[in-house]
This record gives sequence, structure tokens and C-alpha cells, in this order.
Amino acid sequence: MTNPLYLYGIFPKPGPQQIDLAGLDDQPVQAQDLDGFIFLYSEAASLKADEEKTPDGKPKKKKVYLASRRNLMRHERVLESAMEQGCRTLLPLQFGLVIEDWQLVRSQLTQPQGDALKTLFSKLEGHREVSVKLFWDQPQELQQLMQENTDLRAERDRLEGKTLSMDEIVKIGQSVEQAMGDRQQHILNAFRTTLNPLATEVVENAPMSPEMIFNTAYLIPWNDEAAFGQHVEALDAQFESRLKIRYNNFTAPFNFAQLQ
Repeated sequence: MTNPLYLYGIFPKPGPQQIDLAGLDDQPVQAQDLDGFIFLYSEAASLKADEEKTPDGKPKKKKVYLASRRNLMRHERVLESAMEQGCRTLLPLQFGLVIEDWQLVRSQLTQPQGDALKTLFSKLEGHREVSVKLFWDQPQELQQLMQENTDLRAERDRLEGKTLSMDEIVKIGQSVEQAMGDRQQHILNAFRTTLNPLATEVVENAPMSPEMIFNTAYLIPWNDEAAFGQHVEALDAQFESRLKIRYNNFTAPFNFAQLQ
């Protein structure tokens, strides 16, 4: 019995022509033409047992790849390598998609969703995904807030050393929270106002940590990246040392390859 197959992404024809990539388990990456769509895949050799429940609540055993950092990075690297070879238009598949045979893909994806896949290819052609993540130091921001906001500083100094009532604690806490929220919103508005008009589509994702205040993906024309990056650098300079910016200018378009 042959091993199950692990899928990375879908390309329009002709797709990658010379594939010299190692996928998960260091298995060679191969291409499969299915109904005019080119799938990148490799054999799945080290799946782990996992349990899920069927719609009727019964346990069901299945085999999956562990979502380790190594596996996630290898999945993304396969797609990025194909893009580096010139296959810029692709629909990346989410990590962990394992199939037993191609007939399941044909019956559940390429035949019923063929037109939708072609529509996505048309949207993505000539475009790339870039992402901007913003991190701030909340204690530093709070200290700077107190230095700049004379009213809050005076209120804090007036209450310092006193035994505060619950109402006083709540009031000063709400005032600080509102002021910190305003500072954060000022930063976010600056990034949205500058960067959003440069993009064809924008997806704002939830922050992934308390320090992260902005986590946004942009779909931009492929050749406009240099200009987009310059705007990110200008925003970095505008806010000086207040922010740490993580800008990724080369990634598979995971945020914009969603079937409706």
C-alpha cells in the first residue's frame, strides 16, 4: 500500500517545471495535474495518530502531521521556493492536508469548485501578499503617556500616598485605559491611512500576543513592493523607537486564497 500524500498548494498550468525541493519528512516534492490544476505534493511518511469525533459524536482515528515549527516552516518553504522559481500565482493550502488518493480531491474540490479556483487565480495573478505586524512596549508607552499628559499626571500625583476608594481606583484606571487606547488608535490609524490605499485587498487578523497591536496582510501588485516597503520605513521613522515592526514582503498568499 502506498503512503498517503501531503498537499502544499495549487498552481495554474503549467505550474512548476523543475522541482528540486524537499518537503515534509525530507520527501521529494512532486507535481500532479488534476483537471487542469497543478498540485504540489510529497509522500506522507511520519504521520501521528490523532482522534476526532464524527458528526454523530463517535470517536474516529486519523493520522496527522504535528504542527511543529519545523513542519510549518518546511510547508511554507516549499511554496516560497516555487514562487522563487517564477510560479508566483498559487493557492496555498493550509498546513496538514493529507489525502489517501486523488479521487477525493477531484470529487470534493477540483470538479465542484473548479470555477471558484480559477476566479481566485485571476485575483491573485500579478499580486503578492505582504504583512505588517506591530509590537509596542506597554510599560514604556504608559510612562511616556504620563510624561505627556499633564492632567493624568496631576491626578496621579494628587492621589499618590492616599488610601483610595474603589470609585477613585476605577476612575483613574478608566482614564489611563482610555488614554492608552487613544495612543494605540493613533498608531493604527496612521498605518491604515498610509498603507490600505496601496493594496488591492486588506485582511486584519487578530493580534497574537499582548505586545502585538496590529497584524495585517495586504494584497498588492507584485512590482509595487519596493514602494510599499518605503512607506513602511517612513512609518517606522515617524514613530521612532515606540514600535517594533515586522514586515514580511515575500510569503504565499494564505490570507487571500479563501474559497467563498
